Amino acid sequence: MICKAVIFDCDGVLVDSETLGNRVLAEMITQMGYPLSPEQAVQQFKGGKLADCIVVVEEQMGKKLPDDFATQVRAQMAEVFQVELQAIQGVREALESIPVTKCVASNGPEEKMALTLGITELLHFFEGRVYSAYTLGVWKPEPDLYLYAASQMGVHPEECVVVEDSHLGVQAAVAAGIPVLGYADHSSPTELEAFGAKSFRSMRELPALLGFE
Repeated sequence: MICKAVIFDCDGVLVDSETLGNRVLAEMITQMGYPLSPEQAVQQFKGGKLADCIVVVEEQMGKKLPDDFATQVRAQMAEVFQVELQAIQGVREALESIPVTKCVASNGPEEKMALTLGITELLHFFEGRVYSAYTLGVWKPEPDLYLYAASQMGVHPEECVVVEDSHLGVQAAVAAGIPVLGYADHSSPTELEAFGAKSFRSMRELPALLGFE
């Protein structure tokens, strides 16, 4: 596989934020009287939009959460990220070994990506090419974000590759007509492959999978 550009999801692909973020979400939902473990939160909400996660929880609880609950969650996540957030193991070396244009395309807000990529010192690999679904108003699994990212980099969908870790992201890439590699260190490789990805377990494998080694 040889490509002209690589599009990375952010959470769980570049930064190890899925576990931390869902831990915070689970703790705060539990405090609201609805017990939820971090593992359950990851299983239910991985790769999803926070507002959609809150709607699901409200339906399960049978009551509304406070209007500012999402703001509270993001503030608490930011505090935890400042102390605990790490880059995904091996991703820095992989980025250094990939000689083509790279960008980030995430369901998360731009401010969150700026924070997490800044903390982990990965932001410079993307030179301003950080794209949020919030900008378009359309979220994965719709293909719009990935099609937008490809167009911004000046490549056709079939000329780039997406790196994802959630079934929502894999669905979006497949719908966009973009080949997709599924990072399965904390995900089910069987699930990612069922949605159309070629799975891999370590970021050390990525350059070779892209045809650069």
